[in-house]
Amino acid sequence: MTGDVVAILLDQHRRIKRLFADILDADGTRKEGLFHELVRLLAVHENAEALIVHPAARELIPNGDAVVGERLREEADAERALAALCDLGLGHAEFDRRLGRLSESVLGHAAQEEYKEFAQLRRRAGAERLRRMAAALDAAERAAPPPSPGQPVTATFDEVGRRMRAGLKGTTSA
Repeated sequence: MTGDVVAILLDQHRRIKRLFADILDADGTRKEGLFHELVRLLAVHENAEALIVHPAARELIPNGDAVVGERLREEADAERALAALCDLGLGHAEFDRRLGRLSESVLGHAAQEEYKEFAQLRRRAGAERLRRMAAALDAAERAAPPPSPGQPVTATFDEVGRRMRAGLKGTTSA
């Protein structure tokens, strides 16, 4: 485990970016597997932020409520777009184009998080708190279920969140 929650989140952003590119280059069962991996990683990432990162950002960074509120709106938009993409299906002629649009949106959101939220947290939270947050994120991610092909995106996000909350019980408060 990396010792800093921001480093973990930045690594997740790199993995998400790579998955988008890999999905666009893949086909068949490989494309399907990568897509389900992306859905799970996005669910883990967004739930971890909601449970661990956003509360700290609201508390520690100037105008934290507004910064977090804007990120939450972007995340809700991305989740809806991801659900629509799942409904469309990987075999649809529009899938790659819409995945490309979703990628642009998600990566733009990630850039805003990195600049407006993560950099501020790193400056203001202190090394020990960042380590505790990393440990909580690690525990939450281990509790998240594996990808579930055929499960609706909202159900995946909800199940990941439920299991992550359960996995956080008993960890040191972030």
